[in-house]
Parts: sequence; C-alpha cells; structure tokens
Amino acid sequence: MAPQKHMNFGIGTLGRPLIAVAVLAVVLVCEHPAAAQDAATLRKDMVGQWELSTTERSKTCVVTLKADAAPQGLKLELEPGCAQALPFAKDIAAWSVKGLDIVRLQDASGQPVIDFTEVESGIFEGVRQNEGVYILQNLAAARSLAKSMDQMIGDWAMVRGNGQAICGLTLTNTDAGQDNFKVFLKPKCDSMVAAFAPTHWRLEHGQILLMSDKGETWQFEADDNAQWRLVPDSTDPLIMVRQ
Repeated sequence: MAPQKHMNFGIGTLGRPLIAVAVLAVVLVCEHPAAAQDAATLRKDMVGQWELSTTERSKTCVVTLKADAAPQGLKLELEPGCAQALPFAKDIAAWSVKGLDIVRLQDASGQPVIDFTEVESGIFEGVRQNEGVYILQNLAAARSLAKSMDQMIGDWAMVRGNGQAICGLTLTNTDAGQDNFKVFLKPKCDSMVAAFAPTHWRLEHGQILLMSDKGETWQFEADDNAQWRLVPDSTDPLIMVRQ
C-alpha cells in the first residue's frame, strides 16, 4: 500500500505575496479614514476670523472663513480695505483645504491665490512668488501679540541682581526685517553688553529675544516680579526692567 501523501498547508512562496497584498490592503483601508478625518478636522478648526498679513504685520487684513459651501470651495468674507492693504486679496473669492495640511485662499475658478501650511500652532505661512512670505493667524492671537508688542516698546534698563544698572536700551517698533524690530543701546553700557551690541529684537514664545548682527541671541523670560531675566539663569542674573 502506497504511503499517503500529506498536504502541506503552510505558507509557501506563492502564499507570501498574497498575504503581503492583504496586509497592504488593510493598512490602506485604515489610513484613508484617518487622512480624511485630519482634513475634516483642519477644515473645522479654520472656521472663524483670521489675520492675513505681511511677516512684520505692517499690512494686515481680516479674513472670516465660513463653513458654508461656495462654488469651488467654502465661503469667506474680507474686511473692507483688504485689497488696498494687500492687492492680491482682490482675487480671493473662497477657501478650501487641500490634502491634509494646506489651507488655500483661491479665486472664483478654484485656482490658488495663496496656499498656507501651519508652521506652529495657529500660525500658517504662505509664499507668493516674487512678493514674499505672508502669515495667516488667529485674529485674537494676532491682536494679543500686537498688544504685547506695544507694551514692550520704550526705554529699558539692564540691571544685575543687586540692582546695579549696567546699560540702557530702547526697544522700538521700527521694522528690521524677518519679523524683527530695531533696538538701540544708550551710551556707557557695560563692556559685556556693548560687545554683544544687539541691533534688533522680537517677542517669540513669550520671550524677549535680543539679537546682534553677529548672529548672537540673548533670551529673556518674564519672572514673578514683572521683570525679564536672561536665561539660562545664573547666580549673578542679568535683568531687563522697564523705565
């Protein structure tokens, strides 16, 4: 009697490609709903009032993004004077979300006027060729930043922890490019500050940044006494105090 042949139900070389295809199909099925959900979440989060501006905020325009459908996209409203402040705004007729992370301000035919991507929470950046970079950010946050900036402008003193003043400086709202503003040192500054020689400043993530033309940066954080201390802190701290 001939021996019985046993069937091998293991995974052979022909079975592996089929399993790979099956796994890939499962992955794709799982990924598509997540992608759609991310785009839907972004679309929902964008509804509201936004400030469209140049990087230094010298020219601004309030844009209200709506959830209502419009031809080729969703409805929006531009405040009066937008086209005067930002001439390209006259072509903006609707908005949409493209892919997972692009917020598009578009013309009546659906073509992009400018595309924005998020560079940090609530702040989007877009580029128009031959014009430069523009910022789209939550209106309330933009106005809060402007108010904070206004409060920083004026005369300051740098003092040591013992209260000894070592330098005077003036923070201005004069544009220095790249979202920065000019700062001027007063005469007779301590040699350390004079050697640093800051020429521009800005507010970033709740810190005052002083920057020199040599690429050096000093960062100051607010303390509990409404003063600004150089970080990292030291046993002989350097503090900025309003005058």
